[in-house]
Amino acid sequence: MIPLETTPAPLEFSAAAFPTREPEADKKHREILTGPALGIPKWPLGLTVSNGMTILVDLRPLVSGVVSGVETYTVSLLAHLLKTDTRNRYLFFLSRFRKKPLPPEWDFLTGAGALNWHIPNKALDAWWGVASWPPVDTFVNADVVFSPHLNLLRASPRARRVITIHDLSFVHYPHFFPLRKRFWHWTQHVRAQVRRAARVIAVSEFTKKDMMATWHLPEEKIAVVHSGINPFYLRLPENDAGLRAFREQHGLAQPFVLFVGTLEPRKNIPGIIRAFNVLKGEAAFRGLSLILVGRRGWLYDGIARAISGSPHRNDIRLWGSATEEELRYLYNLAAAFTYPSFFEGFGFPVLEAQACGAPVIASNVTSLPEILGESAILVPPRDTDAIARAVAKVVANSELRAALREKGFANVKRFSWQRAAEETLAVLEETGNQP
Repeated sequence: MIPLETTPAPLEFSAAAFPTREPEADKKHREILTGPALGIPKWPLGLTVSNGMTILVDLRPLVSGVVSGVETYTVSLLAHLLKTDTRNRYLFFLSRFRKKPLPPEWDFLTGAGALNWHIPNKALDAWWGVASWPPVDTFVNADVVFSPHLNLLRASPRARRVITIHDLSFVHYPHFFPLRKRFWHWTQHVRAQVRRAARVIAVSEFTKKDMMATWHLPEEKIAVVHSGINPFYLRLPENDAGLRAFREQHGLAQPFVLFVGTLEPRKNIPGIIRAFNVLKGEAAFRGLSLILVGRRGWLYDGIARAISGSPHRNDIRLWGSATEEELRYLYNLAAAFTYPSFFEGFGFPVLEAQACGAPVIASNVTSLPEILGESAILVPPRDTDAIARAVAKVVANSELRAALREKGFANVKRFSWQRAAEETLAVLEETGNQP
């Protein structure tokens, strides 16, 4: 039998279970203590009542420790969902073979039950790929099973499933992924999963229309819920002591163009470098530099060749992974933020940049026109000259930078994790209450 691990009485929390005043040593275990990394303030966990639904949430992707858009979405959404929802009970599904402490940002799990099957996720994926047993809700009467990602999960017919799809890049551009990742996508049977699900959440209208066209899903089955933005990202005063110290420490007195994201083919880094080469050929941009922030991804060798082959390689800076604080400083200092990605389901970095006042130049394809509207300069991602002209225009024109900055501030107000949590909760409750 697969082991079941829960916190004490995970499904019977009520307001009375928590005293109004409690010792700090106990209180810290019932508060979210994530700090600036997620932009989530401290709050008591959302309390549940005994007559609500039981919502089982699959948190397995968080076990890997890799931070990407899916992990950011999962942690930020669930933290706000727990804050918002006072009607329902939450149970979190994990499957970790090794016992090790949960990261600090998982503190919100303390107030809800946890199912841990102690089976390596790869083994569980392989088994569920060929067998439907055991369903994840074998030991729990879950009304709704929520997957904030596309990982394969088997649930019984009695549990209605809601699954979030972030994008279909793995369908349209499989060559953007390594062979092992392509094989993993194949084993997840994503198309079959969304067809069996009661409801599907798309993080953008683009992703919704893409699923309708690619997988022929009925429109009424898909709910669009835009993701939020971390409030940690904001415009800092020019005389901010930390900002000034960061600029001096890292030698950022001269203007620079910024990119943030995994260094992989889908992000079109060679296109950015080619556009940068064009710009550097003009006298007005001799002092301009390019900063690439992010971990090295699949097929990084092609990006490395583009850098080493650039006549201006000494002005291209590989930052590597950055902390949230470093990112906020870099966004604030950038003369322009460029993101000519080939395929995005949402696009967190463009909104983070705008929240910090960076003028944005991005692709005019997939979800980015929807997310950015008229608040950014949109260009064809394969048009090197168009990217170069857009960057030149922004860097050289202070009035244009100021205008894009104000449009960016207005645009980011459309997105919040609180709103995303409320809209997601509405989908979960509608699904659970279906006859």
